[in-house]
Amino acid sequence: MPRITLEVSKELSQQLAQVGDALRQATSCLRLSELLALSLQQPAVPAQVYRYILDFLASNPTTEQIAEFKPIPEMQERLRTLLARSNAGELTPTELKELDEYERIEHLVVMIKAGNLSYLTR
Repeated sequence: MPRITLEVSKELSQQLAQVGDALRQATSCLRLSELLALSLQQPAVPAQVYRYILDFLASNPTTEQIAEFKPIPEMQERLRTLLARSNAGELTPTELKELDEYERIEHLVVMIKAGNLSYLTR
């Protein structure tokens, strides 16, 4: 395995040591290399997608607003692009992860909407 040498400040070195100690106790030997690998992983969809949904839910929407909730046009366009590439068999592994995440988000939104349907029919 290749080695990388980093020069860090004494303060950062102490913080890394504390994190490493805590992680070893919690996970039985998670190494800094594994921590770095995890930190380099990008979310499957842009962070603003999650922020949009969380902001909507945090706004305490009415049942009508929940029923009408839909992705912003940029999200809809990206999903259309991913679906078209999927149908053509042209998705990259990263795009496949992104499409899978959009499907999970859609499932979550459907569940939220379904949970509110009884309120809408009163």
